Amino acid sequence: MDEREVRYEVEGGTARLTIDREAARNALSPAVVQQLTEGLAAAEADSAVRCVVLTGAGPRVFCAGGDLGGMSGDGFLSAHEQRRAYGVLLQRFQQVKKPTVARVNGHALAGGLGLVLACDLAVSTADAGFGTPEVDRGLFPMMLMALLQRHLGRKRALELVLTGERLSAARALEWGLVNRVVPAAELDAATSALATALAGKSQAVLALGRRAFFTAEDLPLAQAVEFLSGQLSLNLLAEDAAEGVTAFLEKRPARWSDR
Repeated sequence: MDEREVRYEVEGGTARLTIDREAARNALSPAVVQQLTEGLAAAEADSAVRCVVLTGAGPRVFCAGGDLGGMSGDGFLSAHEQRRAYGVLLQRFQQVKKPTVARVNGHALAGGLGLVLACDLAVSTADAGFGTPEVDRGLFPMMLMALLQRHLGRKRALELVLTGERLSAARALEWGLVNRVVPAAELDAATSALATALAGKSQAVLALGRRAFFTAEDLPLAQAVEFLSGQLSLNLLAEDAAEGVTAFLEKRPARWSDR
């Protein structure tokens, strides 16, 4: 894949996608969106990869959102498809079969906040800020709002998108937008620990469970319970389910086959 704006590196079972536009505050150009999509596909196809970490270059900004000067396209429909590609990317993060972690090295704003929300888990440096400032540009955070609605209650989601207020990392943790907040010096260790924990699980069971989670999320309660009961029966047919139960009874670590 072309790595001009997104670096793709694999080490120790973790694929790291780094938005590499520090001078542009790691803004989401069309190339970044395309290369992130390609990076997810590469990670999914690589059996050595067991977890995906997303981050930004440099110490100050994870991603400042869309590149307002680089989304012109060739005509209205072309520009629309460029913008729509970001929404497809948000969904792709949830569809990929590997668990994903956002390493939030700095401010996550607008579309950058959407990327944090699209990842399964997020670890943030303590001095990062989070927000949707689009309203102050005469815009509205349309696509990422779909994820905000699922992460926050109505009042908090509306407060964020209507006021454009920036949240501290501590407030983002309180609101459930991130899982961990650590000093900058501890960010790599905290992210690595979380990625290593995920990499040590059965990849087959994680893939099945993540898909069930996101499918059930939008179902009415009765349908969700019925759907998930079927997914449990499917889960119990997995080789790793038998191995996990056997390992528990034998008081030993499980040896996953990822099947």
